[in-house]
Amino acid sequence: MRLAHQASDLATDDAGLREDTKRAAEQMIRDKLKPGIVSVEVAEPLHRLIKKVTGNRDPYRKFKDVEIDEARRLFELVKDGYKEDFVDYLKLAAQGNAMDFFRPIGELEKEFRENRLEFVIDDSSLLEGRVKSSSLILYLADNSGEIIFDMPLLNLMRRYTHAVYVVKELPVQNDVTREDIRKAGLQQEAGEVMTTGTATPGVLFELASEEFKQAFDSADFIFAKGMGYYETLDEQPPQGKIFFCLKAKCGPVARSLGVPLNSYVAKLH
Repeated sequence: MRLAHQASDLATDDAGLREDTKRAAEQMIRDKLKPGIVSVEVAEPLHRLIKKVTGNRDPYRKFKDVEIDEARRLFELVKDGYKEDFVDYLKLAAQGNAMDFFRPIGELEKEFRENRLEFVIDDSSLLEGRVKSSSLILYLADNSGEIIFDMPLLNLMRRYTHAVYVVKELPVQNDVTREDIRKAGLQQEAGEVMTTGTATPGVLFELASEEFKQAFDSADFIFAKGMGYYETLDEQPPQGKIFFCLKAKCGPVARSLGVPLNSYVAKLH
């Protein structure tokens, strides 16, 4: 419900239209949210509804632009504290996942300055070996501001294997799209990019493109950033193929992982 209200408020300045959108969104949640369903299966049609009713295809646009600018400042603040290796660059990528819309930049600066990131679930020592033994890696990107923090690890992976940066086909929340990469001026550094073919947090395979599904099946290793990918891909049988990298920002995800709220996780699944 909070997501429905947030997205509706961002999508339009028309007070009457906002209320109509919220009512329609609330009804959709009541209809679709059932025991056993993955939350993204509700979030996807919810966002689609809000975009359709308000006529706004990218309600989070202005916040994504701000997030990218803030990410540059935060990256400069912390980058010298990480050396060029897989464990440190993994921690740097994870630190980017602390960014989220509406979180004050001052709060993030304080956190980044004062706390050296540590993983509560820590499979970081396994990452280098999995990368070096893979012929194809998909790096599943999360939020727009995280692009800056992703690049060192992505390009370290590319010294050893073929790694493809995967973003969303169309805007959803503040998730990365090709347009965000362009706006950040990182087309060259991001290198080879493909999309999931969807506008969903995480990925719903029934909506994903054939190109993405084929790449997912043929990849030796999947590096998955953020809670959305954890929520959807944790449904896959454990095979040692998917590596989750996230901050557990909400109670249900933290409980699922068995970690305290706001813990960082590096977990091979």
